[in-house]
Amino acid sequence: MTTTTLSAPARWLAPIHALLARFPDDLLLLAARVFPAAIFWQSGQTKVEGFALSENALFLFQEEYKLPLLPPELAATLAAVAEHAFPILLVVGMATRLSALALLGMTATIQIFVYPDAWPTHGVWAVALLLVAAKGPGAWSLDRVIGLEPARPRGLSEP
Repeated sequence: MTTTTLSAPARWLAPIHALLARFPDDLLLLAARVFPAAIFWQSGQTKVEGFALSENALFLFQEEYKLPLLPPELAATLAAVAEHAFPILLVVGMATRLSALALLGMTATIQIFVYPDAWPTHGVWAVALLLVAAKGPGAWSLDRVIGLEPARPRGLSEP
């Protein structure tokens, strides 16, 4: 029988690793839903005045963002609607994986066509959204309450 001896740093870190392993997965998944949702919601709020698309948003899509394939009016409207609808769905945990994927698509679009130098920021958003898309919304979600997401065993590494 082979005995593995931990190095001194590994022995010192073992209690910290054990403590972190006890962090609730459902809390981590809730945070991965709420914080990106807040970013997109705030961005959506800058695109509207009341329930109408703001002139400033339209100007940005005409002059600065200039997405290919979509007219600026349509792109601005779609972005404003998506940045309000998907964050709400993420926060309450309804159609969570779909919402995370939609916002991940928006993140990729922003990264590729609008702000290519902002990859560190967009990478953080992408990691949170990928976590939710891959692992689901967690226990504190409407998806779980109504049975769209089955209960998972403990641990994010489980399927």
